[in-house]
Amino acid sequence: MTKKERVKFVQETLEKLYPTTPVPLLHDDHYTLLVAVLLSAQCTDARVNTVTPTLFEKANTPAKMIELEVEEIRAIIRPCGLSPTKSKNIWNLSKILLDKHGGVVPDNYEDLEALPGVGHKTASVVMSQGFGYAAFPVDTHIHRLAQRWSLSSGKNVVQTEKDLKRLFPEEIWNKLHLQIIYFGREYCPARGHVVENCPICSVV
Repeated sequence: MTKKERVKFVQETLEKLYPTTPVPLLHDDHYTLLVAVLLSAQCTDARVNTVTPTLFEKANTPAKMIELEVEEIRAIIRPCGLSPTKSKNIWNLSKILLDKHGGVVPDNYEDLEALPGVGHKTASVVMSQGFGYAAFPVDTHIHRLAQRWSLSSGKNVVQTEKDLKRLFPEEIWNKLHLQIIYFGREYCPARGHVVENCPICSVV
C-alpha cells in the first residue's frame, strides 16, 4: 500500500468509525477550555472532566480564579497530577488575561503560547476546538499512531504535525485530530495493542 493509499484508507476508516467528534473536554467557553486543556497534560480527559466541574463552580472566569489562593486551586486539581505547577500556571495565566487581554482568551498562537503553561499543542487545541481555526494538535497519542501507520517518521510531535498537515487536507484537520485520538483510545493503545484487532494497523 502506497502512502497515498494509506492516507486515503486512514481517512475513510476514521470517518466511518467517528462521523461525529464531540470535544472530549467539558467546557463552557474559551477560558474554561483553555484551563481544561492545560490540566489534560499527562492526564486523561476523563479525569480532567471529574475535576473541572468543582473548579469551575468556584471560578469559571479569570477574575474569579485569581480570587482563589493557589493552594486552593491545587487542592482541587490534585487528581490531575503536576498540581503544584498547574495551579500556579492557572492562577498566573488568569492574571495575565486580565492585565493584558481584558479577561478574554486571545485567538492567536503568539499570545496563547506566551501564557504560563501553554505550549504549542495546548494553543493548537484552543485554536481548533475553541475558535474553529484549522489546526492539527499533535499529542503523544497522535504521534504514536502516525508512526504506526507509516505516515510520519518524525522524531518529535513538531515534525509529525508538519507531516500530517502535508498529507491531509486543511479542511479536515480539526475533526481528524479528534478522530485519531478517539481511535487510539478504542483500538490502538500504547500498551496491549493487538494488531489483528485494529481496523487500521491490521491493514496498513
